[in-house]
Amino acid sequence: MKLLHNITAGNPGQLVKPVFYSVLANLVSVLPFALIIEAVRLIFAPYITPGMLLQTERLWWICGGLAGSMLLLFLSEIPAYRSAYRGAYHVAAQGRAELAEHLRKLPLGYLTRRDPGDLANMMMGDFTLVETGISHLLPQLAGAFVLPLAALAGLLALDWRMALSMFAALPLGLLIMYSASKLQRRLGASHMEARLNAANRLQEYLNGIQVMKAYNLTGDRFVRLEQSFKLLMKESIRLEAVFGPIIMTAIGLLRAGLTLLVYVGVHLLLGGELGVLQLAVFLIIGTRIYDPLTTALTNYAEFRYNEQAGERIVQLLEEPVMSGSTDPLPARRGIRFEEVTFGYGGQPVLKNVSMDLPQGSLTAIVGPSGSGKSTVLRLISRFYDPGEGRVLMAGRDLRSIDPEHLLKEVAVVFQDVYLFQDTIGRNIAFGREGATGEEIRQAAELARCHDFIMQLPLGYETPVGEGGSTLSGGEKQRISIARAILKNAPVVLLDEATASLDPQNEADIQKAIQALIAGRTVIVVAHRLKTIAGADNILVLEDGCLVEQGRHDRLLALGGLYARMWKLQQESTGFRISS
Repeated sequence: MKLLHNITAGNPGQLVKPVFYSVLANLVSVLPFALIIEAVRLIFAPYITPGMLLQTERLWWICGGLAGSMLLLFLSEIPAYRSAYRGAYHVAAQGRAELAEHLRKLPLGYLTRRDPGDLANMMMGDFTLVETGISHLLPQLAGAFVLPLAALAGLLALDWRMALSMFAALPLGLLIMYSASKLQRRLGASHMEARLNAANRLQEYLNGIQVMKAYNLTGDRFVRLEQSFKLLMKESIRLEAVFGPIIMTAIGLLRAGLTLLVYVGVHLLLGGELGVLQLAVFLIIGTRIYDPLTTALTNYAEFRYNEQAGERIVQLLEEPVMSGSTDPLPARRGIRFEEVTFGYGGQPVLKNVSMDLPQGSLTAIVGPSGSGKSTVLRLISRFYDPGEGRVLMAGRDLRSIDPEHLLKEVAVVFQDVYLFQDTIGRNIAFGREGATGEEIRQAAELARCHDFIMQLPLGYETPVGEGGSTLSGGEKQRISIARAILKNAPVVLLDEATASLDPQNEADIQKAIQALIAGRTVIVVAHRLKTIAGADNILVLEDGCLVEQGRHDRLLALGGLYARMWKLQQESTGFRISS
């Protein structure tokens, strides 16, 4: 049952129709054999029983029955074919959508630990293997054993000794395949790992091709991709070379049953215990009955390999998602950190941090790189949960709030802006479902991006490349701010929102941010201290600890880290590059 659960990526119920119709079609395929046996009996009857006439009329009826059985077989194959392929593609399409939705609900930390190429290959490559397993391999395996079992049941009634001799070697062949299953699983796992590694290195190669060109990391100097391809070649040869002979041995033993059948048949015929007619029937069936079994043994290894791909999908789907209550939050959205400690990969980033971010205020978070500023925003968004302590919103622990419900209350402008491969208008509209064109335009005007959008060939209908590759960094960031403005959330998180803007645009964005403050909780992460000098409260982080807090003038008067950072930035404005 676990095998079926894995090969269907956790949806074994989708196998009911494909297997049922496949078994039905294979049962129908037994009918021609029965008619052929009867035809052979009628043909041989005059020679066995002297004086008996050939029943030609009955033979004509059998010929007609053979033609009808062919038509019936064709008609039975149609639903078997359709259900197998439709079931396979339905499982893959539904499974991909479910996996994508599941990934969205997983902690961000889990996703960052996985190679993006691994997840992309699972989404496409592993589900393709599942499709093949359901549409091709499983129906063939099911049918391959139905026909021999049906034949065995009929032949036992004809002569049990001949029937058993025909299938005597089958248990030994199956035992060999079963005994080698652990070896096959280990070889399959190594091959799959090599395949995933090659896919990851290819994605790395394509994503980093600009850097490789800039630093001349081409040709023989960039060998990781080539090495991954060679490893995949090695593992592919190893898988075929080791397991291929095992399959051929099992098939050889299976077909040895025909030799045993002839030997037993001749022995019984000479001893007068078997008639010529019975021997002819067994020989006719014996020459055909091994073909589906041979196909089954050949496909078994591929089926188990595809099952391993399904198992990877199932394991990911079993990863626990972030959950919580969807109860309405109180009107006030103040945020509080209580002795929060958090880190990535065992390395602490925030250490026992306690701080208040009041409702309706502008709170700025500053500090050296790596001090944990962006991490604070990720914890507020519940992209991660703290290792120790609590993050509270409206007095409720964020771990008790469903992440999707929480993010309806939060608008985020990231430092690294990502735009989807769609029109500019739709990218802004991601901020609020069902937004009108006028609302999108108003948000763009507040974010000071309406003018440059109207200068584009199609205005708001202008498509952008993947990630926003057709726009400048400043343009992308302003569109991201427009998206946040349109969302109109009570909590706004700005992670270096003005980092890519020129001085004029920076001034415009400061005006847009001021419009967001009224009645909202705004948290800004900034390196350029002059952009947050008017904040209600400035939190200064150093090495993951809260070392200072207060308004701009008070922090300058303290003469601590903030004052030193301010002084350095003021001095850096006069820096010039010279030869």
